[in-house]
Amino acid sequence: MAQEIVEAPITGTIISIDVKVGDKVEEGDVLLYIESMKMENPIMAPVNGKIAEIKVAAKQVVETGKPLVIIEKA
Repeated sequence: MAQEIVEAPITGTIISIDVKVGDKVEEGDVLLYIESMKMENPIMAPVNGKIAEIKVAAKQVVETGKPLVIIEKA
């Protein structure tokens, strides 16, 4: 099955993860939030599918381009 790797679009700190492995998501669903420059930035699902893997944890600092979530495309 095809996979979509969701990468961090900005450098920041993971403040919450709103999905867990096995959850079904639709394009536009919020996966997690990254705080950068005192702003909460939602990271949304780019495709419909199922969460296959979560590569980060809350309070983790991530760099731009770091893989965050892997989605198995529906």
